[in-house]
Amino acid sequence: MAQFDLPLEELERYAPAVPAPADFDAFWQETLGEARAAPPVRSARPVTAGLRLVDTWDVTFAGFGGAPVRAWFSRPAGVPGALPAVVEYAGYGRGRGLPHERLTWVCAGYAHLLMDNRGQGDLYGNGGDTPDPHAGAPGGHRPVTQGILSPHDYYYRRLITDAVRAVDAVRALPGVDPARVAVAGNSQGGGLAVAVAGLVPDLAAMLATAPFLCHIARAVTLTDASPYGEIAQYLAVHRDAEPQARHTLSYVDGVSFARRARAPGHFGVGLRDTVCPPSTAFAAYHAYGTQDRTMHTYPFNGHEGGDAVHVRHQLDWLGARLPAAETFDVDSR
Repeated sequence: MAQFDLPLEELERYAPAVPAPADFDAFWQETLGEARAAPPVRSARPVTAGLRLVDTWDVTFAGFGGAPVRAWFSRPAGVPGALPAVVEYAGYGRGRGLPHERLTWVCAGYAHLLMDNRGQGDLYGNGGDTPDPHAGAPGGHRPVTQGILSPHDYYYRRLITDAVRAVDAVRALPGVDPARVAVAGNSQGGGLAVAVAGLVPDLAAMLATAPFLCHIARAVTLTDASPYGEIAQYLAVHRDAEPQARHTLSYVDGVSFARRARAPGHFGVGLRDTVCPPSTAFAAYHAYGTQDRTMHTYPFNGHEGGDAVHVRHQLDWLGARLPAAETFDVDSR
C-alpha cells in the first residue's frame, strides 16, 4: 500500500480540533472513582516460566466494576530493590499470551506488567485469560462496537479503566518504585497508553506506537481495515445509530486524553499504515500536553511501523528519562 494519508509536511502541522464532551472529565473521574473503591491487587502467584534470568508472577487485579483482570508481572532475577516499571498493553484481539513472549522491558532492567485484554485474545497470539462479565449492552459483537450506543455501556470505558487500574496494581506490587512507572503499547495498546497518560497525572513516561482510538471520526472515513472498519460495518447496518455512536466514541478519543497528559511522550507511526492512519496519530501527538514529546516516522512501513528499529529508539528514549537496573546477579538467587 502506497502512502494514502496526508504528506509528511502536512502531518507535521496537522492539529485538528477534536472536541471533547462537556462532561468528559467528570465522566472519567466518576468511572475511576468507582473502580478504585476496591484494592487493586487481588493475588500475585509465582509461576515457573522456564526463564532463569526472569522472575514471573501471575497477577490478578481489580479492574472495571471490580472484575478480575489477569496480568503477567516480571522482574529481572537477582536484582534487589525497587525498580522502575513499564505497564504494557496489548493490541486488538490479543490477550496476555504466555509469560515468556514479551521480555524486552524486563531484559532492559525494568519491572514489567503485561495486562490482559478483557474479552479478547482469540484473533492473534496465544490467547487471553480475562472474560468480560459486563458485556451484553446493545451494539455489535466485536469489542470496538460492544455497547457503542451509550458511553456508560461502551467496551472501551471498561478497558481504559482496566488500563488505569493496571498502573494502580503495579504500584502496589513489591519490588516496584511507584514513583517511576511508564506505560507503553502498540495499536490498541498505544491508544490505551495515551488514555492512561491523560488520566494518571504522575506517570514517568508514555510510549505509543500506531495508536488506535485517536481522531476516531477521521479514521472511520479513511480506512475499512479492522478495527475501525468494524465501526463502519456496524453503522452500515444500523444506519440511524451514527449520532449515538459518535457521541459514545467522543468519550474515548485519544486526542482528548492526549491534551490532558503531562508525562513525557514517545510516538511512532508508519506512513503507510491503513489500520491506524498516520494523521490520527499526529492529531494525538500535536495535542499531547507537554513539549517533551517525540515522534518517529517510517515512510515505507505500514502498521508494523519501525518494528525492532523503533523498539531500540524506545529503549534509548526511556532509558534517558527512566534509568533501569544495571546489575543482574543470577548466582545470588
